[in-house]
Amino acid sequence: MSKYNNTPEGKDPELWEIAKKRASFKTHLITYVLVNAFLWAIWFFSKENVHSVEYPWPIWTTIGWGIGLAMHYASAYIFPRINSVEQEYNKLKNKP
Repeated sequence: MSKYNNTPEGKDPELWEIAKKRASFKTHLITYVLVNAFLWAIWFFSKENVHSVEYPWPIWTTIGWGIGLAMHYASAYIFPRINSVEQEYNKLKNKP
């Protein structure tokens, strides 16, 4: 079990959950930038060897993964409380 699964003593659980989402997004962003930079570098340095492709093929991973990254950003910064586990638990608990 990770030490970050439970809210540390003395911390606000809701703020802790938001902080976890934001930290997760930052890790995701760094991974996105590094992997996509690597893919674009491969394309750039090998484009003279590939005559059949007229467009940059890394565009597909950049766009596709970028959509997922945008959703992750929205859940961490724009709507951080919407997907709260505690909020969902309370809804189920109070359901008649």
